[in-house]
Amino acid sequence: MVSLTATSESMAYILKTLNSWFWWENIWMPINCTWADFVDREGLVFPKPHQLYATIPYAFVLLIIRFFSERYVAIPLAKALGIKNVRRVKPQPNPVLESYFRECSRQPSQSEIKGLAKKCNCTVHLVEKWFRRRRNLEIPTVLRKFQEAFWRFSFYLTSSIVGFIFLYDKPWFYDIWQTWVGYPFQTLLPSQYWYYMAEIGFYWSLVFTLGIDIKRKDFMAHVVHHLAAIGLMSGSWCGNYVRLGTLVMFVHDTADFWLEAAKMFNYARWEKTCNILFIIFSIAFFITRMILFPFWILRATLYQPTYYSTTPVIAYFLFNGMLLTLQGLHLYWGYLIFKILKRFVFLKDLKDDRSDEEEEDSLTDTEEESTKSGTKNSSGSSKHLLSSSHH
Repeated sequence: MVSLTATSESMAYILKTLNSWFWWENIWMPINCTWADFVDREGLVFPKPHQLYATIPYAFVLLIIRFFSERYVAIPLAKALGIKNVRRVKPQPNPVLESYFRECSRQPSQSEIKGLAKKCNCTVHLVEKWFRRRRNLEIPTVLRKFQEAFWRFSFYLTSSIVGFIFLYDKPWFYDIWQTWVGYPFQTLLPSQYWYYMAEIGFYWSLVFTLGIDIKRKDFMAHVVHHLAAIGLMSGSWCGNYVRLGTLVMFVHDTADFWLEAAKMFNYARWEKTCNILFIIFSIAFFITRMILFPFWILRATLYQPTYYSTTPVIAYFLFNGMLLTLQGLHLYWGYLIFKILKRFVFLKDLKDDRSDEEEEDSLTDTEEESTKSGTKNSSGSSKHLLSSSHH
């Protein structure tokens, strides 16, 4: 009991020490400023770190809104655009193949398929068919992709419109030097509070659904992006870099809804509309992420603070490190967009390399049963059945 009490006291001491280090004034604010200076007084309201706890319940509110919007708005819209809810055909239960699929390989080689066919006492084509259907079960349906794109489109479009309404009459929207005038004693506006709460809550909701949302080849880049975005917005809130933070959020959201709109029409196979929207997105992306962000935002965070303080605080390096990480992701995504545009120009194809394509299901259940009953048919007859049963 004594040792347990001592351990608890040491843990409490360690946590208290870490907390005092984390909120050390020299990390967050200019010299000669303390947290006591950030107490609300007449005419001045400051952001408070404990207010960030509210972003978690806001995230769950957004998840509820997402559920209802995807179910009662996205699905009817998808049907109106011609997207059908196609049910995947499950492969016949086979413990041997299922174990191999989970533990060894989702895409076995031809020699491995032959070995599995012998082990299961069935044809090579049946094994190929089983793996094809099993892989398709792992790929989200077009309707599911449409629902996810619709939700992100809805949020990014709403946040872009609301962000513009919040920012268009602010002097720092036109003169970014104004973001530092009067810092750190800049009052928090109600519009800035709700803008931050909605944005941080949205990215928390994306983190919470990482396990169920569609996984693409740039999955880890999205994880880094979401966590960096939450870290940046939360840190800028605590340090009262709210003016710059709202500009960063606005610059990011104004391009993203074009991409989600392009995805929606791509899933509906409206190719011309998709192509136009993707080209608009590409232009918006390169303007906001390759021009405005590095030469407007980063200039304001890297260069302009030196005019107001000759001794940058630690937060200066932390925030700029995260902003530069975001810019690295912009360059990575810009490279992917350039590849897609290049293929579009030369091959007239706008396929997204990040997504897995569903494989053609070439055998019906009836044909599979007939093949199963004749498991010792030659590969030639199986090939004939495969080639004659495309649908």
